[in-house]
Amino acid sequence: MPALSSTLKFIDRLSTWSGGIGKWFAFLLVLVGTYETVARHFFGAPTIWSYDTLCMAGGVTYLLGASYAYLHNAHTRVDIIYYRLSPRKKACMDVVCALLFFFPLMGVMLKMSIQWAYRAWDINEKMFNSFWYPSAAPYRTVFALGLLLLVLQATAKLIRDIHFLLRGTNLD
Repeated sequence: MPALSSTLKFIDRLSTWSGGIGKWFAFLLVLVGTYETVARHFFGAPTIWSYDTLCMAGGVTYLLGASYAYLHNAHTRVDIIYYRLSPRKKACMDVVCALLFFFPLMGVMLKMSIQWAYRAWDINEKMFNSFWYPSAAPYRTVFALGLLLLVLQATAKLIRDIHFLLRGTNLD
């Protein structure tokens, strides 16, 4: 169990690291959005790069923050029934929902995002939302990486939940 426990803690550290990087992209969103607003409205000088930068920074914030949010149980949940359950029943519900809903959907999304990233590098894909035309490959790669980190964190939680169901103790 010590090897499993250290692996799970390593995944937790990856999620914390990912969330830490994601927060800087939120800061970038504020900076670029402020710059574009001031340039456009006060100086009549809009940029061609701000829209794509804002879209990519927002996506990176969301994707790199997803595993961090999952680690800290900060994702959105409808708690009509869940909050009334005992810890063991919550773990059971988490396992069932993860296996039925989360992992099948995330598996498809992860597979497609890896293919998408590979293709973007292969064909030197460009973003075409503006006349800036930045390379799409780095963003597509971060998209796939963010989903991979989310799946890893969900796997760590699944292992902890199964352990709790079987043994009645937390695995840490």
